Amino acid sequence: MRTAITLTDQAVHRIRILLEGRGKPSLGIRIGVNTKGCSGLSYTLEFADELNPFDETVKVDDVTIFIDPKATLFILGTEMDFVEDKMQSGFTFNNPNEKGRCGCGKSFHV
Repeated sequence: MRTAITLTDQAVHRIRILLEGRGKPSLGIRIGVNTKGCSGLSYTLEFADELNPFDETVKVDDVTIFIDPKATLFILGTEMDFVEDKMQSGFTFNNPNEKGRCGCGKSFHV
């Protein structure tokens, strides 16, 4: 069975920083997908304050990721990373299910 999502060390480190800097306790981060963008789907990230019914839970060290059940099939096997360079920084998703991305890289389709 494939893991729903894996996280690089950089992603785990950045999530820790976000959770610690939030100013109030959180259970973790929730990942989902929304219908938007030129290619159809876009990743969403939000603080998770409670466990929603049917959330899939992935624990990496002390970081908990909740996956919205509507997103699971779209992101199955994805690797989440955090990348910083001179021009930008942010989470990236290496998704083996993607069939294409828009030119700006903000949305994808499967």
